Amino acid sequence: MANVLEDHEDMDISTEILNLIFDSREILLEGDLSQAQPLVGEESVDDILEDNEDMDISTRILISNNGSSELLLEGDLLLPTTRNAMKCFRNNCLWKKSSNGLVTIPYTVSSAYNSAETSRIVNALQSFHQSTCIRFVPRRNQNDHISIENRGGCYSSLGRTGGMQVLSLKRSGCMYHGTMQHEVNHALGFNHEQTRSDRDQYVKINWENINPSNAYNFKRQDTNNLNTPYDYTSIMHYGRTAFSINGRDSITPIPNSRVQIGQRKGMTRNDFLRINRLYRC
Repeated sequence: MANVLEDHEDMDISTEILNLIFDSREILLEGDLSQAQPLVGEESVDDILEDNEDMDISTRILISNNGSSELLLEGDLLLPTTRNAMKCFRNNCLWKKSSNGLVTIPYTVSSAYNSAETSRIVNALQSFHQSTCIRFVPRRNQNDHISIENRGGCYSSLGRTGGMQVLSLKRSGCMYHGTMQHEVNHALGFNHEQTRSDRDQYVKINWENINPSNAYNFKRQDTNNLNTPYDYTSIMHYGRTAFSINGRDSITPIPNSRVQIGQRKGMTRNDFLRINRLYRC
């Protein structure tokens, strides 16, 4: 790994790593998906992520999920994802609102995490309390709940699935505030920003820089955009080179190609606004 990076001094580290990862993956359409084989050891992943604080969240997630045994769409969504991020039949994929106006979501945290990691997870969950009506509470005996577990990457189901649903935060690579917020947003029902129905007005997808077997990750969805603006810096937006096969942009903002896309730290005002509109906070 070190020799590869040294031979490409002009390429940023996240692009170089993603090239190595996705050149090795054979992910096919129509449900015939192969599992990725790990290229980077856990210690190397941690070193890479910790040494690159400017790396966008989607790149962190894609690196962490390399070699996951799960079949994932768009890098971190558990199959099947037959419903859209913000449109679901009779709102059956949304968490229920109580008569007090709060959306209470029970959760459990695996004992595999140490106390510091558990504290990080709880802090990420509680960050939704300040600006939304979402309230995460430790599970007692509720049926529908999120089980936060140390599995093979950073991933979640899309919206409420019913019963126990796993939200994976691998100890090696996923224990970042923004990464945790990203996966929680998936569990609330939000897909990636660049799959919005109106995305072609704001970004250009450079198909020539994307392996055809990964093209499904950029499929535009029939979304309810909740009368909110397209947010280049949303915590749910891919970085420029996600799934790139040559280090060039897979996503280019338009009309200004210099606009920053992707997120490195945490949720934006629009991210919170969408939660409030979706759940009518």
